[in-house]
Amino acid sequence: MVTEDLTVKGLMLILFLVVVTGVALPLSSFFVRVFSGELSRGIPGRIEKTIYRFIETNSDTENSWKGYARDMLIFNGIGFVILFALLLLQGFLPFNPEKFGSFDLFTAINTATSFVTNTNWQVYSGETTASYLTQMAGFTVQNFLSSATGICIAIAVMRGITRHSTDKIGNFWVDMTRCTLYILLPIAFIFALILTSQGVIQNLDPYVQANGYGSTGQQTIAMGPVASQEAIKELGTNGGGFFNANSAHPYENPTPLTNLIEIFLILIIPAAMPLVFGKMTGKIRQGWMIYSVMLLLFLLGFCTLYAAELAGNPLLKELNVSGISMEGKEVRFGLLGSSLFATSTTATSCGAVNTMHDSLTPLGGLVTMFMILLGEVAFGGVGSGFYTMIGFIVLSVFIAGLMIGRTPEYLGKKIEILEMRAAVITVLVPGILVLLFSGIALVLPNVTELMKNPGPHGLSELIYAFASMANNNGSAFAGFDASKPFYTLTGSLAMLIGRFVPAVAMLAMAGSLAQKKKVPPSSGTLPTDSVTFSIWTILVILIIGALTFFPLFAMGPIAEHLSMVGGI
Repeated sequence: MVTEDLTVKGLMLILFLVVVTGVALPLSSFFVRVFSGELSRGIPGRIEKTIYRFIETNSDTENSWKGYARDMLIFNGIGFVILFALLLLQGFLPFNPEKFGSFDLFTAINTATSFVTNTNWQVYSGETTASYLTQMAGFTVQNFLSSATGICIAIAVMRGITRHSTDKIGNFWVDMTRCTLYILLPIAFIFALILTSQGVIQNLDPYVQANGYGSTGQQTIAMGPVASQEAIKELGTNGGGFFNANSAHPYENPTPLTNLIEIFLILIIPAAMPLVFGKMTGKIRQGWMIYSVMLLLFLLGFCTLYAAELAGNPLLKELNVSGISMEGKEVRFGLLGSSLFATSTTATSCGAVNTMHDSLTPLGGLVTMFMILLGEVAFGGVGSGFYTMIGFIVLSVFIAGLMIGRTPEYLGKKIEILEMRAAVITVLVPGILVLLFSGIALVLPNVTELMKNPGPHGLSELIYAFASMANNNGSAFAGFDASKPFYTLTGSLAMLIGRFVPAVAMLAMAGSLAQKKKVPPSSGTLPTDSVTFSIWTILVILIIGALTFFPLFAMGPIAEHLSMVGGI
């Protein structure tokens, strides 16, 4: 049991968020330059044009939303097939010094789906299952491409909102090339070097055999190209770890400094996206409005989780034990580093963990679950957080317009039936998947045998699993065994639908908005860059989340907390 200096921790948190915001500002300007084509000169420009010739496109060709969505789905479908084949053939391929066999069919389907959808849900232990080739050519490559896909969709949505009287929202192949070439590769390369300098390993050596302490006998110490995967895993809000312990493993996250660096990487692109939007629209206040909504939701989640863990286990108070319980947390990171990481990874679609979420207090675990079930909009996954937030904003504009009798408009575009359908699909589909698949699982025989702790906590484990997959997060209450065929297959379906249905819906919204003429603001126009609208949007997000999932929270973490307070 330990104690915390809350003043020092509070100042550290404020400083960290100031740094994130300070870096997000210039990064947002860089994004605008990249996607406007300003950087397509010199050697990088020649590389870019060579890629265009190879895939037979050019930067002057743009598509409607249907063409953009088609190319996005084709690209990710090809990625799935390649990764799936690699997993099935792993045992016959090189760069496999430990002679790992191939993945079984169900695990291969689930894993390929997971990495293509930016979920990175893992039902296997990386250091005992995946070869170096699979880690590098399979998982790491998809870490780049799946995160770039989310960013490209967000940029296309921004174009749809800012353009008028056109059906063109961009070229997916051009956006994908520029995003990977100018943004993800350079930043990931720099931070891979930084992480390596701090002790994250990067090699292709065979595993090391070492003598253990006392009677533990010989131990196997896994090696591998970890730093390169770790950098893009966090930067792209992917989350899949090289090691089963993920970012709690000292070879992935060795020091408090690397812990802060990895949290910074998780947040930096999602934090920059609303500012990119503000600059693309020429209305920076709109960008700051969205940023403030994301930041306030993030702080609400962090403060609640931190307070719950600071209070400790209610059952221990009966034994006159005070202070913080560090069960499931890394003592080298402390409560602040653990809580900030847990909030960041579930508020985005990252899913990396440096803490065993299954060991959090019931209310602390509730926060991580709730942040995922809100749709991961604070700050959300790279790209996906922004376009999901736009879905919530459209709903907020429409509901507010109905309540006060004002015209439902957003940035001069009338919100009509197609936009509302797209927004509802984007906001509700992941939640429907969670409710549907969790309900089916609960009526199956022997479901409690898959829970390490049946009862309210076991329900939380099950709900968290489907919430994580349907919202493309990837973290887990690891006390639930989701490796059975039913869960690998339904989980794969949840990941695919949860990723691509909202994405296509938002592209359809972008295409519809791009075709509309801008309407000059009038006395009946609802201002969407005000503090009042920010608060209203937060309330809409929280109300939708509460109404959809409160029964599950009541039967799971809240019931568990009340039982512990009652001494059970």
